[in-house]
Amino acid sequence: MSKPMRKLLVANRGEIAIRVIRACEELGIRTVAVYSQADEWAPHVTLADEAYALGPAPARESYLRIDRLLAVARESGCDALHPGYGFLSENPALARACARAGVKFVGPSAEAIRRIGNKIEARKLARRAHVPTVPGLYEDIGDPPDARAIERDVGFPLLIKAASGGGGKGMRVVHSPAELPKAVREARSEAKAAFGDPGVFVERYLTAARHIEIQVLGDEFGNVLHLGERECSVQRRHQKLVEESPSPFVDDALRAEMGQRAVVLARTVGYANAGTCEFLVDKHRNFYFLEMNTRLQVEHPVTEMVTGIDLVKAQLAVAAGETLPFRQEDVHLRGWAMECRIMSEDPASEFMPSAGRIDGLEFPSGPGIRVDAGISPGSVVTLHYDPLLAKLIAWGKDRAEAIARLVRALREFRLVGVKTTIPFHLALLGNPRFLAGDLHTGFLSEEKGLASTAGDHPEVAALIAAALEYERSRRGLPQRTGAPEGRSGWRWGGALGWRNA
Repeated sequence: MSKPMRKLLVANRGEIAIRVIRACEELGIRTVAVYSQADEWAPHVTLADEAYALGPAPARESYLRIDRLLAVARESGCDALHPGYGFLSENPALARACARAGVKFVGPSAEAIRRIGNKIEARKLARRAHVPTVPGLYEDIGDPPDARAIERDVGFPLLIKAASGGGGKGMRVVHSPAELPKAVREARSEAKAAFGDPGVFVERYLTAARHIEIQVLGDEFGNVLHLGERECSVQRRHQKLVEESPSPFVDDALRAEMGQRAVVLARTVGYANAGTCEFLVDKHRNFYFLEMNTRLQVEHPVTEMVTGIDLVKAQLAVAAGETLPFRQEDVHLRGWAMECRIMSEDPASEFMPSAGRIDGLEFPSGPGIRVDAGISPGSVVTLHYDPLLAKLIAWGKDRAEAIARLVRALREFRLVGVKTTIPFHLALLGNPRFLAGDLHTGFLSEEKGLASTAGDHPEVAALIAAALEYERSRRGLPQRTGAPEGRSGWRWGGALGWRNA
């Protein structure tokens, strides 16, 4: 029996917090935001009906504090909590704490997260459910590892992966036995710092394979279905940069087979709510299960654009005890959607993080364009959190139109104050191999020139610098008297994110 939500705690920040708040507003659900000291004036704080401070800027002292989150839920009278993605979204301890406090966790059960969230256990479950997996040793390999046994049972090249978590943390490609001990130590250290669990395992590294994921959705009555696939092969250091749906490689038969296997696996663990099964797919269309993300994905908008299904509203409905209002045969993919992650990174300097104040901002618009952002003019970008500033999504009747609209929108995107990945995305969308859909997870390693930028634009820089000084004068801020020596007006005035390429 469904139980309407009255008030929801959004246990996250940035664009995903805003995404959840907007869905709740449309559904008449009041929202409570939380924030660290660094986010006191962040857009998600002002959009929510109420907001509560969590603590200092470091996530471990604020957004990762389960006790503080539940204290806010009690104090504000929330009957539900949405974890977003990242932070505690895949931590079963948060789901358990919510259950004990009588607060509905918008996501799968703690037991489902525990069973499928650990990468080693997930692979064992997949094998029992007859879902193909990459050959590997599905146990903690120890430190130091037994290189001989690993070479015999797995072979090189191989991939070291963290047992808990994801996002490329605790992951290393190893090409020979000599590299293994150092790579294991580094992976363990990174996994411990990121997830609190140093456990790692190894599996064969598949070269020239695509990263394809299947969106699943289930309710609390055993109904589970899939919403098609997303192509996520454009990655840097195992971090996705561009995603699209459908995949230019997946045909109807492969989509149906992968979708059916993902649904079987979700049912095996009693999965309810939104989740994603990730696969590697080789050039012969053989697919292998990687992991299941027990949360909403960063790239969920492309699925929403091609299916017409609002995934956040679906999450909230399932958490409220409603049954899925549609069946598998009701799900149809219409057109093409593509997403670029706009990051505060400098692609011309090995994607080094960029921090600072956003002094100028104008989002693109027009037919088929959607922007999910967590920033506004005056926002301060720090190094405390993920560098994702916004997601730019384009929809078209086919892949060519989606790309054309995305290029146009990237050129319209105005952002001054930090460097961004916009120049990289423009270069990528003009790459012949990308346009042909010739992708795999090593694509960017082969196309190294994509990180270069188009250079300075002095004629635009002068206008930007003048506009910034006018805005500073209007707001009573100290004026800058000149660009630092050795830097062009373009770089001083803003960043490579503001451009008319």
